[in-house]
Amino acid sequence: MRLTPSARRTAPHQDPVGSRAGKSATAILLIACVAQFMVILDVSIVNVALPSMRADLHLDGAGQQWIVNAYTLGFAGLLLLGGRAADLVGARRAFLAGLTGFTLASLAGGLATTGTWLIAARAVQGIGGALLAPATLTLVMTTFTEPAARTRAMGTWSGVMAGGGAAGAVFGGVLTQYAGWRWVLFVNVPIGVALWAAALVYVPASAAGRGGLRRLDLPGAVSVTAGLTVLVYGIVASETHGWGAPAVWGPAAGGLVLLGGFLVIESRVGDPLVPLRVLRRRTLAVADLVVLGVGAAMFPAWFLLSLHLQQSLGYSAVEAGLCFVPGSLAIIAGSQIATRLIDRTGPRLLVAAGMLLGTAGFAWLSGITPDGGYASEVLVPFVLAGLGTGLALMPTTFAATHGVDRSEAGLASGLVNTSRQVGGALGLAVLATIASHTTAARLTAHPGDIHSALTAGHGRALLVAAVFTACAGAGALALPGKSHSDALDR
Repeated sequence: MRLTPSARRTAPHQDPVGSRAGKSATAILLIACVAQFMVILDVSIVNVALPSMRADLHLDGAGQQWIVNAYTLGFAGLLLLGGRAADLVGARRAFLAGLTGFTLASLAGGLATTGTWLIAARAVQGIGGALLAPATLTLVMTTFTEPAARTRAMGTWSGVMAGGGAAGAVFGGVLTQYAGWRWVLFVNVPIGVALWAAALVYVPASAAGRGGLRRLDLPGAVSVTAGLTVLVYGIVASETHGWGAPAVWGPAAGGLVLLGGFLVIESRVGDPLVPLRVLRRRTLAVADLVVLGVGAAMFPAWFLLSLHLQQSLGYSAVEAGLCFVPGSLAIIAGSQIATRLIDRTGPRLLVAAGMLLGTAGFAWLSGITPDGGYASEVLVPFVLAGLGTGLALMPTTFAATHGVDRSEAGLASGLVNTSRQVGGALGLAVLATIASHTTAARLTAHPGDIHSALTAGHGRALLVAAVFTACAGAGALALPGKSHSDALDR
């Protein structure tokens, strides 16, 4: 995307190197990235701590599952509301409100003495994250208004976001083994306090939209939040009940009905939560679908590989967590490569190439065996999949938010984040069910061979992850290429 001559002349004056404005912009970017890292980290950080939580709080299998699901449901279900709130009350207010809820809920979760207490704290964490995450992207977009500077800032934000999900397994394993599972939650408290103090100093107060919270479309917010929550609940339930059970299709059907009602509400209210004209923007719609596919493949892959490393290969929680470091670095590297190339290529080529790499990596991973090792069967394809994911994330986020009016920046970021989280929940439910059914079938045919059965289930699920990324790659062909991106900047 080329700068116009006037943009080239004015860009140096918008964020001069070494100036007070430049230092403030860097501080805001750091604050936004650390906050986003913390929110995304908590999607996965508890996974390796679940056995310790279950033993200490005397949880059953369902309770253990809800420690993860409560956060996911609260986060995915309220992201759109959080994005719109950032537009109406101002990014600074939304950021501080979300950070407060997230930090206090982390403290409460670390102090939990019962499973119900911990699950409730995780749900509040998710709600705080749903308000905080869109505000971080809104801060980036409204602070960096010059195209080249915004591209670099979004590349950094995307890399941190991608690395946060991957790093959760590492930090969760280390904290659980050496400090105890409560520190998986307590670690957010000092970070949250430091971010609060930094935001008061560096993040300028932003003007709220006219009418503030009174303009929020509450009927729309309730219907979309309830619809997404119930739909995701039904999808998650498929892991334990099977797709044909009323506990699955009942909530899933109810969620679809509620989402249909949301569309009806949005077409009739004067100030909708999601203006339907935004959904008619092809670039935003396609980018959201691509992100849905990326989330449906990558999030469950971390979960499945963590189980494979610990259950089949016998790794400890820390060892398994450290095995994710190369993949985390690959995601960050892919995001940085995309940042450097997007001006030359536009989003389409980068996303398609990233999904091609991701498809190859997941297809390769599907060949894991119970007698294989990490270095021989996991490392290279895992890095390949991570590199492809990083290569695709930044361009899709850029495409989704590029050209969106500043008053709707939070809405666009909320749609992107919602697509990724709903994709992750959908993918985890589908892939976990496939893995479970494949494992059960293999055990029926070969009783007692548990390691081979588990590996067969994980491999089959990873092959389906490759199908998800292949579909996302096909969808990426509808994203704008270089010439279209140049036109948007002129």
